[in-house]
Amino acid sequence: MRNIGVLGAISIGVGGMVGGGIFAVLGEAVSLAHSATTFAFFVAGLVALLTSYSYAKLSVTFQSQGGTVSFIDKAFGHNLFSGSVNLMLWLSYLVTISLYAVAFASYGETFFADKTVLLRHILISTAILLPALINLVSASFVSKSETLIVVIKVVLLVVIIVSGASYVDRDRLSLGSGFSPLGTVVAGMIIFVAYEGFELIANAAEEIKEPKKNLPRAFYGSVLFVILLYILIAIISVGTVPEAQLLEAKDYALAIAAKPALGQVGFTIVAIAALLATFSAINATIYGNARLGYIIATEGELPKLLSKEKREIPFMGIIAILGLSLILANSINLDAIAIIGSASFLLIFFIVNLSAYKLREEISANKYILLLSISATFLALTTLMYHTYSSNPKAIFIFISFIFISICFEYFYGRLMRGHMFHRAYDE
Repeated sequence: MRNIGVLGAISIGVGGMVGGGIFAVLGEAVSLAHSATTFAFFVAGLVALLTSYSYAKLSVTFQSQGGTVSFIDKAFGHNLFSGSVNLMLWLSYLVTISLYAVAFASYGETFFADKTVLLRHILISTAILLPALINLVSASFVSKSETLIVVIKVVLLVVIIVSGASYVDRDRLSLGSGFSPLGTVVAGMIIFVAYEGFELIANAAEEIKEPKKNLPRAFYGSVLFVILLYILIAIISVGTVPEAQLLEAKDYALAIAAKPALGQVGFTIVAIAALLATFSAINATIYGNARLGYIIATEGELPKLLSKEKREIPFMGIIAILGLSLILANSINLDAIAIIGSASFLLIFFIVNLSAYKLREEISANKYILLLSISATFLALTTLMYHTYSSNPKAIFIFISFIFISICFEYFYGRLMRGHMFHRAYDE
């Protein structure tokens, strides 16, 4: 039954993007782009907007709850390549959960006088354990509560923007001699993970009213709205707070940005809102990724165990996500997680853009826009990898490991294991 209007569809996209991402990556953007942070958010948003064209065209033609998985399968068939990419998508969402959990811990620590390593790991683990339990007990609570939480997050960000507008010092926004175009682009690519959530609209395509009209509106409207929101947040943050203070409080920079206009009360409110935002984002991502894992498992690209359900809840998928996310979040720092997450989604979006180009006649898409989208995602990923190779080789190693694991797992399990199971069933 189609019961989601265009505003509801836009809220899905906005909710996917304005999750915990902005709370987690603002400080990282400032550390790389400095006064050009607004441009970094714009560059990242432009890549997302170009890719949303591919998603809009694909979603109208291939309406499926599989979303990205379905598009890649349609374009490349059910083979080693598509299976590896689908598994990579599932792993990428584990990174996103880890990013939100680390951000949760960073804001949570501000409420404690003594910040210890043990406290940080407790907060990170709690941020993953509790949402996983909620998903195991009541999946409906997750879906029903998300709209309200999205509204709260957006309203809070608007309050920060409106209250801080009169405190902006234009001199802090001037680019100056230290401006680096490459550094700005790199910053935009590192924070790209804050935009990836628009693709969730594709998973709800079957439920959206008048999809030919409303799906494109939802994709473009949600991305444009979030670009504007992030740029305004960047202006307020950089324009009202000395850069040294933002960098000192890098992991909870957005709370610092609220202090000039709202004082300590504003800091506390934003910190609480960040806990709510990141917690709800983890909740929703576990919900979505467990169902993505279920779809991939039924196709034989993940162990069949992950397709087991209780009360229509893919409980084994949730348990697998819980365990792997705990390991990732407690072993990698925030900077590396942001890089790995952004690189993973840039790679997947590059492949989705390729899928749209391959299917361009079937989906009635403009090939020049698609070629621009392909070029943008490829150059963005290449730029990010080039910079990260010298600045954070560990992140590159983990990212490449994800690709290697996806290919190997799909080859050995997806091909050999399923082939063995088929022959055994045939013999019996």
